Amino acid sequence: MSGHIVDTPPGGRLDLGAEAGRERWRVETEPYDLITMGRLGVDLYPLQTGVGLDRVETFGKFLGGSPANVAVAAARLGRRTALVSRTGADPFGTYLRRELKGFGVDDRWVAEVDAYPTPVTFCALFPPDDFPLTFYRRPKAPDLEIHPHELDLDAIRAARVFWATGTGLSAEPSRTATLEALRARSGREVTVLDLDWRPMFWADPAAARPYYTEALRHATVAVGNLDECEVATGEREPYAAARALLASGSGRGLRLAVVKQGPGGVLALAADGRCAEVPPLPVDVVNGLGAGDAFGGALVDGLLAGWDLETVLRRANAAGAIVAGRLACSSAMPYASEIAEALATGSGTLPKAHATPGSMPPETG
Repeated sequence: MSGHIVDTPPGGRLDLGAEAGRERWRVETEPYDLITMGRLGVDLYPLQTGVGLDRVETFGKFLGGSPANVAVAAARLGRRTALVSRTGADPFGTYLRRELKGFGVDDRWVAEVDAYPTPVTFCALFPPDDFPLTFYRRPKAPDLEIHPHELDLDAIRAARVFWATGTGLSAEPSRTATLEALRARSGREVTVLDLDWRPMFWADPAAARPYYTEALRHATVAVGNLDECEVATGEREPYAAARALLASGSGRGLRLAVVKQGPGGVLALAADGRCAEVPPLPVDVVNGLGAGDAFGGALVDGLLAGWDLETVLRRANAAGAIVAGRLACSSAMPYASEIAEALATGSGTLPKAHATPGSMPPETG
């Protein structure tokens, strides 16, 4: 079984300069709690709200990409995590690998691709519900250059949870690599497909559905918002969408469908008939981007902990609300104590005194 490297404590920031020359890493042989695979890039968030990108003068730079943020979110909750992705051979790639390590995410499977630059994503902020994204992933993003033969399938099989995304299905060789990784998880209990539909990555929504269908055959958990569910299944009504997702994996092991409904809350429907639906936690929204990734990290944490569906969803909703009330993505991911505080107060808007170092905020599904 592949070993892995983790920080102490998981999810905390590590001052790499202060620790130079000191052995602060330890190699462990037990499986990762979570391995995620896919999108990785630099997020640039404006330090002004309510204006278009053409008028923004200053930005903050953060680690971005949904699978990377999910790994950070789970690490913040004490889970040992790793990411499979690619960057360009450039300073932004160096920055991202340093950030992953600082957040306690193992970057051993984050390699450089000489041919393509590290992608950058800009977001404009129009709270409470408009956060348009501008992706710079041309001519191609390095994270779509993951080849099947490069995968550590032993580590992927051994992980307690594996998390793949729909974006990984949008181009080759990432498409084949993603499907191979999912197939390698046959018989494993928690294999998540985050539908992660981004229309700018596909020429035609109809072209995406067969690949989503194939990926769902190998997953045990499907997660998506209403738009993503409609692309994957043709259904938009939450219960119909959840049932359609479960049917997509019929006979192949899909056990849980999670449908995020924005202001309508979240629905989880299990193949054994269990069902939970919880409302969103109120929050003064700063940036809705990244909330879905915080939700995903907390979802993984709850499934690993074995909590009942309603508890899992309430904690995941709280994590997402907390991030929506902050500016960034990765550095905004909450700790368990913050989730408990949000649930106790009934609000995702936490007093600034409770914010952890580096926490700023962020993708509601």
